[in-house]
Amino acid sequence: MTSSDLAPRQDGGAALRLLHDGELTVEGRLVDASNTTLRGILTLDEATARCVYKPVRGERPLWDFPDGTLAGREVAAYLVSVASGWDLVPPTVLREGPFGPGSCQLWIDEPEEAEPLVGFVPADALPPRWFAVAAARDDDGTPYALAHADDPRLARLAVLDAVINNADRKGGHVLLGPNDRVHGVDHGVSFHVEEKLRTVLWGWAGRPLPADAVETLDCLARQVAGPLGEELAEHLTVGEITELAARIDRLREGGRFPQPSRDWPAVPWPPL
Repeated sequence: MTSSDLAPRQDGGAALRLLHDGELTVEGRLVDASNTTLRGILTLDEATARCVYKPVRGERPLWDFPDGTLAGREVAAYLVSVASGWDLVPPTVLREGPFGPGSCQLWIDEPEEAEPLVGFVPADALPPRWFAVAAARDDDGTPYALAHADDPRLARLAVLDAVINNADRKGGHVLLGPNDRVHGVDHGVSFHVEEKLRTVLWGWAGRPLPADAVETLDCLARQVAGPLGEELAEHLTVGEITELAARIDRLREGGRFPQPSRDWPAVPWPPL
């Protein structure tokens, strides 16, 4: 069994057993990450899979996220994703590893032929059914647009980001895995009690939420008040969980995708 076999199923099952109990061997470090991010191999009986292991001891302190850990917020984002029924975040657990406790997430292999859903495109050649999010120019002054597809899978991810208050939704954090499943990764700077939404997925800003998103928000509101809230309490502060519930209520009442704030940069840097 490989990570490709496990990726389509994110309901707990084999992937979570492997993540929790598999022997973790580090392959190397992902050098572009700002915090220690390691790729590893998990082995349990005859099952193997790659994973991303982020030890807590490798986290750089963040002045605006003084409480908890990035690893805990990675796990919290997975729990909210599972509760939504959309399974957008790869299976993620908190476990011991070679460098101490940290988050361990199933590695998603993107097919070589996968077409990107987010990127820079020539300003005069925006693909059909794509949204332009921001203007840019290359070193020669040629105009480009930061854009993303008008894709319902991305729209769900945009809703999830609004729920968890994701402060770092870069294009490179959107993966297209096996069976054309969209996955969001890297959620360590989420769940802040103040609004900090930064994302490249602003194409639906101000538009009405899809009907399935409204139903999902209703479901999440009930779960945060019950079993989901109890699970999140292991990783988030009381204030963060309270504000999570409040954000869900605001989205339900407004019925629309959020608008970019004028008080802070609305797009992360770098955006991809």
